Amino acid sequence: MKKGLVLEGGAMRGLFTAGITDVMMEAGIEPDGLIGVSAGAAFGCNYKSRQIGRAIRYNTRFAKDPRYSGLRSLLKSGDYFNAQFGYHIVPKQYDIFDDEAFEQNPMEFIVVCTDVETGKAVYQPLTKADYECYEWIRASASMPLASKVVEVGGYKLLDGGVSDSIPLAYFESIGYDRNVVILTQPEGYEKKRTKLMPLMRIALRKYPKMIEAMDKRYIMYNQELAYVRQAEQEGRCLVIRPEEKIPIGHISHDPDEMRQVYNIGRKAGEKYINDMKDFYGHNA
Repeated sequence: MKKGLVLEGGAMRGLFTAGITDVMMEAGIEPDGLIGVSAGAAFGCNYKSRQIGRAIRYNTRFAKDPRYSGLRSLLKSGDYFNAQFGYHIVPKQYDIFDDEAFEQNPMEFIVVCTDVETGKAVYQPLTKADYECYEWIRASASMPLASKVVEVGGYKLLDGGVSDSIPLAYFESIGYDRNVVILTQPEGYEKKRTKLMPLMRIALRKYPKMIEAMDKRYIMYNQELAYVRQAEQEGRCLVIRPEEKIPIGHISHDPDEMRQVYNIGRKAGEKYINDMKDFYGHNA
């Protein structure tokens, strides 16, 4: 039996997930592998480095810092979330990412990105916490319109959620048969076609396959939700969802709002902690 953890993205809704995973770490739950998409990758990496509280700590600390995110960064660099400051300076100088713990933890860690030239998902295992590792995580979380294309590993990449938002089927395909899936939308949510397609067609005009993937993203996402529900009914996965719509947008500069979402996640983690232990086995 291989125990997996599947983390959906959702930008700042990912702080809900961070609250749950912190509770899991506090309880000593050790999955064999974690696959993260977008915010699920950016915050989920702290599970492999075993850094409880890091995601909420640096997000609230730099919430209003223009070096971290904002229109100034978008206009100057093409990235709303400043690439160099957020993904390389913060983890090296201000809220140190534990590279050694990340590398020594045997838990497999995979990030999902989207290849803009094909519109297909790229699944990248990360074992060494170096500059390229951070770039893969940044690529996974780089939302179209709010980010430039990230070039790493011979690919041109953007947000993994465009091509595989909830990669349960992929994780099952590589041997993970007992998966906890953390979603950031409540039961009954259905994604609609984005109204931003006219802007997407302009911004991504060099990448017609990526435009096609963006246009069909809502179809893919709703199909994956149906797959997760079926797996849940069959007992193949344990799903944790927010009980209602998370009270935060894709972007936030309000530390109190961030803490509220994180605490909602912690409460969900505490509610489901025994279920997770039972699902994974008592020696999880």
